[in-house]
Amino acid sequence: MVKSENEQKGRVNQRTWILIGAVIVLLLAIGFVPRNSPVTSLIHRIKTCYCSQDGPKYHGIVEDCCCDYQTVDRINEEVLNPLLQQIVKYPFFRYFKVKLWCDCPFWPDDGMCRLRDCSVCECPENEFPETFRKPSGSVLSSDDLVCQEGKPEATVDRTIDVKAFKGWMEVDNPWTNDDETDNAEMTYVNLQLNPERYTGYSGPSARRIWDAVYSENCQKLDPSGECQERRILYKLISGLHSSISVHIAAEYLLDEKTNTWGQNLSLLYDRVLKYPDRVRNLYFTFLFVLRSVTKAADYLGQADYDTGNPVEDLNTQLLMKKLLYDHKLQTACPKPFDEAKMWKGQSGPELMKQTQIQFRNISAVMDCVGCEKCRLWGKLQILGMGTALKILFSENGQDQSGQRLQLQRNEVIALINLLNRLSESVKFVHEMGPSAERMFGKIIGGPIDEISHQF
Repeated sequence: MVKSENEQKGRVNQRTWILIGAVIVLLLAIGFVPRNSPVTSLIHRIKTCYCSQDGPKYHGIVEDCCCDYQTVDRINEEVLNPLLQQIVKYPFFRYFKVKLWCDCPFWPDDGMCRLRDCSVCECPENEFPETFRKPSGSVLSSDDLVCQEGKPEATVDRTIDVKAFKGWMEVDNPWTNDDETDNAEMTYVNLQLNPERYTGYSGPSARRIWDAVYSENCQKLDPSGECQERRILYKLISGLHSSISVHIAAEYLLDEKTNTWGQNLSLLYDRVLKYPDRVRNLYFTFLFVLRSVTKAADYLGQADYDTGNPVEDLNTQLLMKKLLYDHKLQTACPKPFDEAKMWKGQSGPELMKQTQIQFRNISAVMDCVGCEKCRLWGKLQILGMGTALKILFSENGQDQSGQRLQLQRNEVIALINLLNRLSESVKFVHEMGPSAERMFGKIIGGPIDEISHQF
């Protein structure tokens, strides 16, 4: 009996040592496998697939992209966000040309906005770079500058721009509704004086906007569908919507009487963190737009950022080149999104055409936003997204019509400001998300996504 027990223990010990030996051999073998070999790739996929299901934290590869969450957070913190924060403060990227007052093509504009913060601040004409201004300085009369509350200090400068920068083309964007070559009733807005934040714009008016964007234009783009192309537009709009909600939460009017602003983590959790897909779509949209910028690196690196101030213009160009050719970014995430996989097969061209029409419809809805500041940022970010689509789905430097890809100044301004907004949102979610989740609930097995109707 004793002998039998000893033999059993001996066999168990033998199996244990065999198992330990096998693990050691496997680890040694992995150590000598080249980094880019299929075996290493397989191990990485197994690891990321396992980690990606780890509760409230986001691990593994961002869906439909080529970078993982940890790399995105690290590169955004170390490289992208610091550079973008500097770039958008320079004159070239500070002023955005926009047609703020347009008739809504779908329903009467109700102008439902509760706060003065809905309005866009007026910019004095001498603030614009000389190259932005029409020589005659045409300005609309003050009678035409009526804002939601009728306050003259909230009106905007209506200087008309008819002069493009050297090297920039006046071309229309086929992905957006506004004719970017039509300078009628355009105004320049200082984006630094009109931050994207809480405005009080909510209720039926805001709900109607998001219903139009999602229900009327994305109803055929079910995110649960198998076709990647049919997921893209929904994910881009969802990611942009999440980013807007993040900025509202990051700069929220806590006390209207004392004009006290601060963070609203409860709103951040309720609008974004509680729905895992919204966070994933935010990261996806960030990488999608980042890929468009890196794809256009040679074009943007040689662009003329002339505003009439040689020192600031040189700094702008140097910072842009640093952003476009940063070694850390190119090493860690060389291709954030692979657009080459899109629009393949016999139905590819027709599917892209349908998506383009749907995105144009979405851009037209921005004219129906009843809050001036929300309309400003909506139009800017939709133009930026349209520019990203225009860049990514051009081939060999040519657009779909076979013409050489050209970008106009306003498209580049919108694109870089959109990337900065998404970068800020990703940073805020990464830094404040864990605190919000601890205070207001857990994200594990989050609820079914539903649209949040507020700007």
